[in-house]
Amino acid sequence: MRATFHWIWPFLRYFFTSAILLAAPMIGNAQMENGPVIRFVRNPESAPDFKLTTIDGKPLTLEGLHGKVIFLNFWATWCGPCRAEVPDLVVLQERYKDKLQVVGLDIDDDDADEVQKYVQETGINYPVAMAPDEVRAQYGGIPALPTSFVLDTEGRVVQKHVGLWNPGIYETEIRALLSMPILAWVETFEDKGEIFLKHADRATELPGVDLSKLTPEQKSAALHRFNAESCTCGCKFTLAQCRIWDSACPVSKAATGKIVEEVSVPASRPEPGQASPKSQAVSSTSKNPALSQPKTPQ
Repeated sequence: MRATFHWIWPFLRYFFTSAILLAAPMIGNAQMENGPVIRFVRNPESAPDFKLTTIDGKPLTLEGLHGKVIFLNFWATWCGPCRAEVPDLVVLQERYKDKLQVVGLDIDDDDADEVQKYVQETGINYPVAMAPDEVRAQYGGIPALPTSFVLDTEGRVVQKHVGLWNPGIYETEIRALLSMPILAWVETFEDKGEIFLKHADRATELPGVDLSKLTPEQKSAALHRFNAESCTCGCKFTLAQCRIWDSACPVSKAATGKIVEEVSVPASRPEPGQASPKSQAVSSTSKNPALSQPKTPQ
């Protein structure tokens, strides 16, 4: 009897696993109202490609990973949250190894040999390469670590995560992009600088900028200036981009606040019954015939 149980157990496990996966959409529909939500960019753009060499000497490009979901992780060995999520990324890579590719882009200034040592010690099972400045710039400068970009199977960036997130969110996004059952809503949004800073000009609100007291015309004027004027903090971004890139920047915060004050000042208007300067000039002219009549040439 015991031998029979061991023989049938793999089939029972397969049956129950299949039943759960098949029931997931129905369970999800019942729980959707209070369930989690994942968000993807509505019209995603292709991720900037690169040609790098991994720390073990292999070529690395995004084009070479076409057809897989890509989890592009900017990290560093000195970053505590980065180290904390490495085991979760290792598990995800192993669990979805045929359909997912985690890529680690290290922005350490350390020697590549030191990074290789860390990779071996922690059992990282996905490619790791050193990210040069130009790659970081292509992806918005990477102001905080870890920063991860989620790419669909067409190589388009559909989401960006800054900081340490629940790995369950990552897995749900991966499964959704692979058309696998999930227990979550999927919503879409327009990129207004959250993914690529070049789209900051689409934003109607900015972190730390109060536009609530402006009229629609004043708000439009303020947003135009935010995207036309550069921040002087050294970031080389517009004021709007800097607010999104670094909401703690005191320079862009002060500059945007000043612009809000300037556009909120109403244009000076004459008091009731008082003529404007232009109408006063016309009135004075009409009262003085000598000024209103052209001179006859002598």
